[in-house]
Amino acid sequence: MGVGVAAFLDETVFHQLLHWHHFYDKSTPAVGLVSDGLFHAFGWAAVVIGLVWVAVLRRPAALFGRALVAGILLGTGGFQLYDGTVQHKVLHLHQIRYHVALLPYDLTWNLLAVLALIIGGVLLVRARGVSRS
Repeated sequence: MGVGVAAFLDETVFHQLLHWHHFYDKSTPAVGLVSDGLFHAFGWAAVVIGLVWVAVLRRPAALFGRALVAGILLGTGGFQLYDGTVQHKVLHLHQIRYHVALLPYDLTWNLLAVLALIIGGVLLVRARGVSRS
């Protein structure tokens, strides 16, 4: 679910509301819009698949509050870090913004991703400790 949540927030805020970039910016605006639509569909599919997994894991009580939040944060942080490093810097599919100094945006984007990963990891360790007691 975290991957889908991150994709949904990225698409909604940065692509649609702020118009900072498209998923794929190396072509025409029409291609950018199509790529955004595909990205949006991917995000929703990830959320639906995540919800199915949550339903399956909740049945045997294998997933509860803290572990669920940990999983969402780990998925969100992992996706954001992948996006900020691989898609932005390695593949150059798009940047966060154009015609501005990128360093503050890149640092903020990736540091928030790492923060989500750290918080998710701490919550997961604590959730495992609770389930073993």
